[in-house]
Amino acid sequence: MAEQSQDVVELILDDHRRMEELFRRMRSVEEDRAQALHEFSALLIAHGEAEESEVYPALKRYKHIDDDEVEHGVEEHTEGNEALLALLQVGKVGSADWDDKLEKLVEAVAHHTDEEERTILNGARENVADSRRAELGAAFWRAREEHLKADCGSIDHVRKVVEAS
Repeated sequence: MAEQSQDVVELILDDHRRMEELFRRMRSVEEDRAQALHEFSALLIAHGEAEESEVYPALKRYKHIDDDEVEHGVEEHTEGNEALLALLQVGKVGSADWDDKLEKLVEAVAHHTDEEERTILNGARENVADSRRAELGAAFWRAREEHLKADCGSIDHVRKVVEAS
């Protein structure tokens, strides 16, 4: 895939919208729910890892972007990853337990994306130059793609991510 060179805010927002679409697919009995979960798992882990390695540390250097919000974003990644692992560990897709764990995952991720969009990303829009957002976008995209190529959404890898946090 060709390397992206876009605004990091737009790339992150694109991933958030993709996650919402995958949630819709995971909720629908007319969709391949297991496949949607597989895609979601890889995207959530790659996205979060790339944000934490490439984006969050850079944004903490800006005085008008709240460091506490950035740290809170990392905590919310952990909560989302834990909810993802719980869902991945459910044996039967579409069972009552699966649906319950899915809703907990949706709640954790939707809460995080909403807060991140209102605080961290708006802060980046207002305080980070377009050229720097493009540089961060390229770094985010590279890291994200590396994680995706490494099968980061597998249950074993998700478990390692959760255990490391």
